[in-house]
Amino acid sequence: MKELKHLNKYFLKYKYKLIVGIIITIIARIFLLFTPRYVKKIFTAIENGLNGSITKEAFKTELAVAILYIIGAALIAGILTFFMRQTLINISRYIEFDLKNEIYQHYQKLSLKFYKNNKTGDLMNRISEDVGRVRMYVGPAIMYSINTVTLFVIALIYMFNEAPTLTLYTVLPLPILSAIIYKLSKEIHKRSTVVQEYLSHLSSSTQESFSGISIIKAYGLESITSKKFNDLSQTSKEKQLRLVRVSSLFFPMMILLIGISNLLVIYVGGLQYIDGKIESLGTIAEFIIYVNMLTWPVATVGWVTSIVQQAEASQKRINEFLKITPEIKNTVSEPSEIKGNIEFKNVYFTYNDTNIEALKGVSFKLEHGKSLAIIGKTGSGKSTILDLIGRLYDIDKGNILIDNTAIKNLNLSSLRNSIGYVPQDAFLFSDTIKNNIKFGKEDATNEEVIQAAKYAQVHKNIVDFNNQYETVLGERGITLSGGQKQRISIARAIIKDPRILLLDDSLSAVDTETEEKILKHLNTLAEGKTTIIVSHRVSSVKNTDQIIVLDEGRIVQSGSHDVLINTEGYYKDLYLKQLSETTNN
Repeated sequence: MKELKHLNKYFLKYKYKLIVGIIITIIARIFLLFTPRYVKKIFTAIENGLNGSITKEAFKTELAVAILYIIGAALIAGILTFFMRQTLINISRYIEFDLKNEIYQHYQKLSLKFYKNNKTGDLMNRISEDVGRVRMYVGPAIMYSINTVTLFVIALIYMFNEAPTLTLYTVLPLPILSAIIYKLSKEIHKRSTVVQEYLSHLSSSTQESFSGISIIKAYGLESITSKKFNDLSQTSKEKQLRLVRVSSLFFPMMILLIGISNLLVIYVGGLQYIDGKIESLGTIAEFIIYVNMLTWPVATVGWVTSIVQQAEASQKRINEFLKITPEIKNTVSEPSEIKGNIEFKNVYFTYNDTNIEALKGVSFKLEHGKSLAIIGKTGSGKSTILDLIGRLYDIDKGNILIDNTAIKNLNLSSLRNSIGYVPQDAFLFSDTIKNNIKFGKEDATNEEVIQAAKYAQVHKNIVDFNNQYETVLGERGITLSGGQKQRISIARAIIKDPRILLLDDSLSAVDTETEEKILKHLNTLAEGKTTIIVSHRVSSVKNTDQIIVLDEGRIVQSGSHDVLINTEGYYKDLYLKQLSETTNN
């Protein structure tokens, strides 16, 4: 139960609702227990009528009063039970809402390293399936536990007052039941953990297959992926069945033990009635009703135990992620004003997950309002520089200064809000084109959206769609071409009007003519902004104020376009090669 202690803060948050629910439960059980007491009175009245102790009219009066009390008590108990469920079950929904938000907010704080090491399907499973199992604990499990405890306590008090010896025989099977539940619960906990792990594997496999469906179809791998999914599903099914086999033992055991309790009531009660230790057959009838009333609560003990065990297994998986400390921490609470001066001082950076040393002593300075181009071979560290400016990672050694302030001493939200970032792999949401562009500025007007699209040279494509800017995109923008996705991503950055604009090879999927038009607009829009362009094309970077060439994490060349094309090295070779290709085409 130690893993479920994490939920105590939510119980405290909703303590007043919980207290009201408990009070309603207790009152509802009290009224429910009126029934067996008045059934006894009916049997007593029948006995008195048969032996002539009361008149026929008195018997009818007693019978009518008892029936009215039973009906009235049942109605009140039913109404209170409704409010009990409304109160306690609603609490579970509130806690589910809070827990999902807590997990989601924590996910957002975690670094990119976390997402590289964990599969999306597993993350989704923990915030959906696992939270759903926890909700069953904070809702139905707690409600039925309170209900069971209340009913047992009140019923046992009534039963002991009525016939202590008969009560002892009636509850005799319960310790046996408790021992069986304890033993089975441990096994359920173990098997529930395994089941949840395989559900995560199943979710991850499904998510990856659907995300890469175009590759699967292109390579004709449907049968292979189906077999892998089937094998994983089969294993998951077997784990589920192993859990069900144990869980299914609860109800037969309980029904058997409840049946034994009924037989004991009839047998022992009958003997005591013959011996005169029980004054009325009504007591036996009363006890049989008590036993049957306790049947469902006793049966729920096993069900509740199973729920608690599964909830603990799920909460343990949730806690594993909640206990992860974000690597990137915002150490400054006050907002920071960002102008856009950037300086790298002997920066070293290694990716922990691969041990690849991406940057080795990189140093450069870029003044506010100026532009910098980064060029180099694949894997030379170009994109890493952009990630470090957005502080998606923290460096190993050296220093990064923004406006002469160490990047760690800036408010993280202020820094990232001042950056417009266009990644190489343009990511679009399953939403309208307009909302994807407005993602850079939520309160943007339609005119601003259209203007940003025009600057990005994608407006003409958008208006050709049936629903134009209201066109809903498929997952990750799959309904668009690579060039269209890149240009919408550029429009998203433009509309933000950032202080720092970072373009990570974001024109690789557009033709040269469109590239020139976009760059022309960007040069106009970039006035007063600090711009960094990562590219493999000389045509994309030739007009920047400064160019640096990276090779295996080191700066091997730097200068303007005019200087570099007249200097032997990678840049000149690339320029001549691309110039030759353009001429031949």
